Amino acid sequence: MALKLQNRVAVVTGASSGIGRAIALAFAKEGASIVCSDIRKSANSEGYEPDLKIDTDDLIVQRGGAAHFVSCDVTQSKDVQALVAAAVDKFGRLDVMVNNAGVAFDFATVLEEREVDFDITMAVNVKGVWLGSKYAIEQFMKQDPVTMTNGGQVRGRVINMASIAGLVGLKQQPAYCASKAAVVGLTKEMAVDFAEHRINVNAICPGFLATAMVRSCLEDEATSKRLHGLTPWPHLGTPEDVSKAALFLASDDAEWMTGSMLTVDGGFTAP
Repeated sequence: MALKLQNRVAVVTGASSGIGRAIALAFAKEGASIVCSDIRKSANSEGYEPDLKIDTDDLIVQRGGAAHFVSCDVTQSKDVQALVAAAVDKFGRLDVMVNNAGVAFDFATVLEEREVDFDITMAVNVKGVWLGSKYAIEQFMKQDPVTMTNGGQVRGRVINMASIAGLVGLKQQPAYCASKAAVVGLTKEMAVDFAEHRINVNAICPGFLATAMVRSCLEDEATSKRLHGLTPWPHLGTPEDVSKAALFLASDDAEWMTGSMLTVDGGFTAP
């Protein structure tokens, strides 16, 4: 069976840990060359991955894949431009941009939330997606489209990491909800602008997952019980659940999907 992403090149931001790491590994397994990007090359030690001591790009290479690491602050235009350029310099083109890097702060209402935390959240979660999309699409427009397995053509694909927090209100997460709702709106707008150019722009909306970002919640018995109670499926998700959705959106199987918000949430938004 042919690999789903054979000869494709993908950039994954926030690739050192959690969802980004799982997506990078899944894409590489299906034949893609990966540019792993993050502030730090090493994984967050609070994560649940069994192989945290091995950096994502090194693990891909160890498994026989092609990978390259580029340090990038997604809030800085020059960094993101350099990231896309590095992908093209290293592997010849760019086919998939996964804007995954994100942040979240402690629970607080709008009354207690600090302005600095709001600013950082919006800068990383919204501006980071805007910049990543901007420079990826700029590259897509320069390059020749590739022929898909069904005979159609595609210039490139953008996959943005939104959240259930962009679809519903989550208690005591004003900045995070605002930022992810912005990602939802931005994704839909760009999908409309670039559909005629055969550029897919979609987003994934994960629910509560076992990652470093929510470890403190999962280790608090009361909060963990509440999160499990809000999710109809009998257990919380994993980064691998999200990586499977990302793989689908990056593949030729999703040719006619654009402007979609793919929920991977164990039924959280179903009621």
